[in-house]
Amino acid sequence: MRRRPGLISDYSSDTAIFRNNVQRFWFVVLMVAVVVLGLGGTLPLVPGLVEFSLAGDLMLLSVTALFASIGAIGLNIVTGYGGQVSLGHAFFLGLGAFTAAVLGGEEVSRRVFDLSTGQQVDKTILVGFGLDMAIWLPAAGLVAALAGLIVAPIASRLKGLYLAFVTLGLVFLGEHIFKEAGSYTGGLGVGRATAVPSLFGFRFDQPGEVLGVHLSRLQKLFFLGLILLTLLAFIAKNIARSRIGRALAAIRDRDIAAELMGINLARYKMTAFVISSLYAGIAGALLYSGLSRVEPGSFNLLLSIVYIAMILIGGAATIAGSIMGAFFIIFLPRIVKWLAGFWVFGFISDSPTGGFLNLSQIEQLMFGGLIVAFLIFEPLGLYGLWIRVRNYWKAWPFSY
Repeated sequence: MRRRPGLISDYSSDTAIFRNNVQRFWFVVLMVAVVVLGLGGTLPLVPGLVEFSLAGDLMLLSVTALFASIGAIGLNIVTGYGGQVSLGHAFFLGLGAFTAAVLGGEEVSRRVFDLSTGQQVDKTILVGFGLDMAIWLPAAGLVAALAGLIVAPIASRLKGLYLAFVTLGLVFLGEHIFKEAGSYTGGLGVGRATAVPSLFGFRFDQPGEVLGVHLSRLQKLFFLGLILLTLLAFIAKNIARSRIGRALAAIRDRDIAAELMGINLARYKMTAFVISSLYAGIAGALLYSGLSRVEPGSFNLLLSIVYIAMILIGGAATIAGSIMGAFFIIFLPRIVKWLAGFWVFGFISDSPTGGFLNLSQIEQLMFGGLIVAFLIFEPLGLYGLWIRVRNYWKAWPFSY
């Protein structure tokens, strides 16, 4: 053991979140780097030479990616770890978003003429309770989890394409419900104001000082997303290391063999579905709390496919891969715009109608092409590429 410090000699070491002090060190370094970037502004690391800044659209994309990563982790639990193809993730995201908007938003009334009394009366147009974030954020996850629990008994009896079609139906059902429930969602094309991100009086949607440091609105949301993502990622990692995670992996790989070993397929599939829905509800509430409005038409099939792409490109059955995939998909438009600045890609036009190909078309081509490429050449996605690079340098200079 003295000569092989990286050797795993027991089960607890194999399932540990951090297997050694090196991993703990680099995790701390990563968190410090993210915090420094999130502080924004100009931070001179080498005076007069190197400056880092994460502001403007980069900060907005980072906030969106942090919140979207929570939803990607949830989908990865049921699809990556459990092997159940779910196309209904947008439905649970929408439930979380509108639950938060109703509980955390303000009531909207309008003066109308009542024919029965002949007087002007106040009529509630949008229901809102104005509750604190400590209430509407957990409630958003619990409402989505409850919906997942209702659907889970049906989903637990299906697999493959049949399960995909059932969950696909959830998206269309959700779209109809969100459009028709105008008192809660505002209706199609109108929407409603989102929940106010206020925790015990502390407003995340307004600039202000925190521990003597002035933070903008986006910076506050950035650190909120970082804290929640770190917490929920560790919880998901522990779930994957637990009896539930091992059972889901067995069901995913060989469900008949797993059942013969005594694993209750229906119970563990339902558990995965409920946990996935809980994460989706929290992600939906957070994603739209930083925006001005939430609209029923946003939660469609395309949104579900985007989340499927996150875990396929990032890496199925990996928590880190979920985060990588979410950041890559959210930053994809910016990456395409950056590539268009090189002369090699001079045929790409910034105009929607000009040039041989425009940015939107290139983004769609990359979106579809990368999914196919990763499925064929690297099933573990970006996380698999990271493993290859890490193993290469661990064995260097004898990497052959």
